[in-house]
Amino acid sequence: MADDPFQLFDTWYAEARVSEINDSNAMALATADADGRPSSRMVLLKGHGPDGFVFYTNRGSRKAGELDANAHVALLFHWKSQRRQIRIEGSVARATDAESDAYFASRGRDSQLGAWASDQSRPLDDRATFEARFAEMQAKFDGQDVPRPPFWGGYRVTPAVIEFWQDRAHRLHERRVFTRTADGWTEGLLYP
Repeated sequence: MADDPFQLFDTWYAEARVSEINDSNAMALATADADGRPSSRMVLLKGHGPDGFVFYTNRGSRKAGELDANAHVALLFHWKSQRRQIRIEGSVARATDAESDAYFASRGRDSQLGAWASDQSRPLDDRATFEARFAEMQAKFDGQDVPRPPFWGGYRVTPAVIEFWQDRAHRLHERRVFTRTADGWTEGLLYP
């Protein structure tokens, strides 16, 4: 058994990148507001390593408000083609401005413009309004680089628990769980 959950994650993630047809980096992000009401949605993993798992979003969105109100989150990767999933529980913090700037600069231009045009999670009267705002951003930044909006950036989930679930015949699945300690990680098994 591996004693480093990040090495195991890297192995499973690399295999999923080959076998999953769409968005092998998609993960469910579960949050809760200040009153404990849960919410979940899919986001895309854009960086990972021993320091955590990184995704980006509009910091004025509902999810960002929940992240600011309650830093306890969970992530779930489900790779159907691999018959595997990884559950991660931990805390979230904002990525640095430098990290957010670097990732934003790597995005396609239309994605950059869309970040400026969207009031993510807020009511939209009709699609034409959003398309008009997108056109306004195209005109505003015509002929120049698109800077990162001040309301958009990254978040890093620092895991406390990482569980690796592997499907097995007859529902005799394998569940390996890694729990962070002061000295590193401990590993154990869970009944399926």
